[in-house]
This record gives sequence, C-alpha cells and structure tokens, in this order.
Amino acid sequence: MKSFSIVAALSAAFVALPAFASTPLDYDDARHLLNRTGFGATDAEIRRMIGMTREEAARMLLAATRTSAVTAAPAWTNDAGPLRYPRRGEGASEMERKQFQQEQIRDGLELRGWWLDEMLATPSPLTERMTLFWHNHFVSSQQKVRLALFMYRQNVTLRAHALGRFGDLLHAVARDPAMVIYLDSAQNRKGAPNENFARELMELFTLGEGNYGEQDIKDAARAFTGWSLDRDSGQFVFRRFVHDYGSKTVLGRSGYFDGDDVLDILLAKPQTAEFITRKLWREFVSPDVDEAEVMRIASRFRDSRYDIKVALYALLTSDAFYAKENRGVLVKSPVDLVVGALRQFDLKPGEPVPFAVAAAAMGQNLFSPPNVKGWPGGETWINTSTLLARKAFLDRLFRADDAGGNAADAPARAMTPAPKQAIAPGGVQESEVARRIRFLRAMDRGLKSVQFDSNAWLAQLDRNERSRTDAATRLLLACAPQGAADPTNAPLAMVRQIVLDAAYQLK
Repeated sequence: MKSFSIVAALSAAFVALPAFASTPLDYDDARHLLNRTGFGATDAEIRRMIGMTREEAARMLLAATRTSAVTAAPAWTNDAGPLRYPRRGEGASEMERKQFQQEQIRDGLELRGWWLDEMLATPSPLTERMTLFWHNHFVSSQQKVRLALFMYRQNVTLRAHALGRFGDLLHAVARDPAMVIYLDSAQNRKGAPNENFARELMELFTLGEGNYGEQDIKDAARAFTGWSLDRDSGQFVFRRFVHDYGSKTVLGRSGYFDGDDVLDILLAKPQTAEFITRKLWREFVSPDVDEAEVMRIASRFRDSRYDIKVALYALLTSDAFYAKENRGVLVKSPVDLVVGALRQFDLKPGEPVPFAVAAAAMGQNLFSPPNVKGWPGGETWINTSTLLARKAFLDRLFRADDAGGNAADAPARAMTPAPKQAIAPGGVQESEVARRIRFLRAMDRGLKSVQFDSNAWLAQLDRNERSRTDAATRLLLACAPQGAADPTNAPLAMVRQIVLDAAYQLK
C-alpha cells in the first residue's frame, strides 16, 4: 500500500459520524470547528463552545483575531541602523561571507522557534493559521532572501493583514522587501523588464492559470519597473528613473499604469475572488471543491471589498463545512501535527526551536517553502520518509522512558562518513556528518524538555464519558480509528495507541 495515499487508505476504516445539529453545536461540531481553525483544540476549549450556534461560534472566533504577535520577537529584529551583510564588489572575504551565512542560519532557526512559540501562546489560533495560510500563498524563502530580518518583517505584514482586506494585503506584499528580492522585482527596469513577479502575481496570487495572456504579463511587468529596495535600510523604494512610463494594456484595459494600478485591475476581476475562495475552501473545508458554493461565497467576498472575514464567516457557517463527509478528510500539516500535539496535551517546550526543526523534518520548514508554489499540502504531506518522521516524533513525545538509547543516535549511526566539510559556528572545520549528528542531538535534547503526565491529562477529561478511552478518542480523532484503543492499557500506553493511529494524522 502506498503510504502517501493515507486518506484513500483509511477510507474503508471510516465510519459514519453522527449527523450534525445546525444549532446548537455539539461536542463533535465544536471540536471540528476549533481543529480546522486552530491547532489541537483542548477538551476545555471545546466544551466552552458547546451550545453556540454556528453563527455565534464563527463570530466569536473572528472577533478574537489579532494583527500582532503576543510573543516577544528575537532581539535582533529590533536592531537599528543600516543592514549588515557582505556586499559584492566591496572586498568581503570568504570568511566574512561564511560567518554571515552562519549568522543567518542561527537567526533563521531562532525565527522559526519564535513563530512556533507564538502559535502555542496566541489567544487567537485562527490568526496564526491565516498567517501561515498567507505565508504559503505569497511565498518567499529565506534560502533566496537570505536575510532573516526580511522574513520576520514579511511575517509581521502577513499577520497585520491576515484577516483584513485582501486588497490591502496584496498591495502590502507587492512592496514587501522579502518579496521584492524573492521574485526579482529589484532587477525589473525600463528596457529590461523582469517578468517573474508579474507572472506569479497573476498565476499564483490572484487570477489563477488560464485567466490571462502572455502580453498581460509583459505589460504588467513594465508597470512594476522601478519597484526596488534601499540597500542600507532594506525599505521599499520607487526608482522613478528606471520606471517605464509608457502606455500598457492589461486584461483589456489600457493606460499609463503603474504597479498599484495593475493590482487594482486584478482585484476588479471576479476570477481573483474565486481563486482565493477556492484556496480557502481547500484549507478549511475539503480537498474537493463545490464550485457552486465557491461562486456564492466569492461573490460575497468581492462585494465586501475583499474582507477576508466575510469569506471565512461564509465558509465556517456553511452546511458543507459541518457535513459528515467533510470530516477527517484533511491531512494535518507538520506544523498542525507538532503544534496541535503540544497544545492538546498541554506540553510546554523549554525551547521551541527543536519542535520547529521536527516540523521541518516532516516536510514543512517554516520560512522556507520549497518553491514559489509553496507546500502543495493534502496527501503530499505523507510519504515514506515523512510518515516515519511523524511516527518517530509522536513516539518520542509520548515515550514511557528513555530506555534503548538516545533517539538521535539511530539516524546518526546510519550515516556514513562524508568528506564534505562545513564551518561550525566557532569557525572550526567539521564534517557534514558531525554537523548533522550535533544538530539531531540538540533536537533530541529539546524533545526531552517536555514531560507528559498521562494521569493528570486524562483526569481533566469529561467524567461523563463511558470510559477514559472513549473520552480521549473522541477528543483526539476526527474519524474512526483503524484500531480501537485498549481500555485496559495503562494511561500512557492508551494515549500512545491513539496518537500513533493513522486517524490522528487527519482533521
């Protein structure tokens, strides 16, 4: 059986779930809503929502959203003064370039840990889920951007507009320094237009494939000439001397357009609202899109001047969202799995970076999507390698003891020595194998920082359930397990059996 086809593989094991009540929400409805809009709902959070109507619950979630993080950002994000990085042609030595690279790796790791910490601490998980959604829509990657500071600033921008108006978000991202670098806008100038941003703007950010032509891309690229960055501050600048002021024709409209004009032309097209609504549908409802419903919601979205909350409210109160056939059909992303487990089991990491690294090992490296199309998600989250990484993470998180040796030793022993050398933070040469072993052991020490008390956790669950096994299964699984947990097991063994069931990978 192909491990990457988990939904198909489990379909035979699914049982019919109880029919939902439109009002009020029952336990299963509330769990479904909170797990789709956040990360790993707790029993207490679910019970606070029981009895609300769909509309009341959606309004409550949307009213609680934020525009800024509650977790203090890394200290280096507040550094004043000009940017510090080796510049070509200015005599930077090879050692200076390597030290800069190592510094950015360390800053990038700290940044990943900070965002994961925010996902755990935020009073509005929906805010972070939408920030992550837009990070995978308006893709940039630290590998190309290089400066972790730019990735942090983009994250701040995405959060500020995550549940505002899509038009405001689109205009802000087009000027975002990380985006300017990632899609080569700074190289776009009169007489030598670079079409990268214009192409992805139409194909991936607004209209979708098939709704524009090559000439539209060429003229749109001319409109964005001169959009660049100041090398010292890293702030957006418009360089008017390299802007093409000539007439352009974009999607049937002609004029002396600049970049903002093109963005507004794209927002005026109904295909933009439809494209974004389809992505939201796949994120929150189902991989299978109901086109009639998408058109209905997209019309409301566009009529509201692209108010993202209007689109989400329509999705989260729809019959399709609560339909039994749409439960347990989405595969948890690695971030879903890691953050959800930590939240659901009230585990407090002393250091969040190892858990961000664990998500990266499963295929979702924050601030580093694989390409401009982002993480494809869905069943692609599951393959032979990532499924083993998921199981190993959960197995390690809910370990009974440390017998059998350090968990990092096994992959380390499996490595064969390689001659390639890397520069350690102190400037000392170390082999790639040694670096990976050091990294794995650091991650394992981080995983050891959390201890799960199964007895205390089970004691918090509703005592009205037929058994602690039923209560835990109902909380943790969105669909029937492949194998029922044994109620005679010790508490920790029972919890381990549930989280290692394939159904725990779904939401």
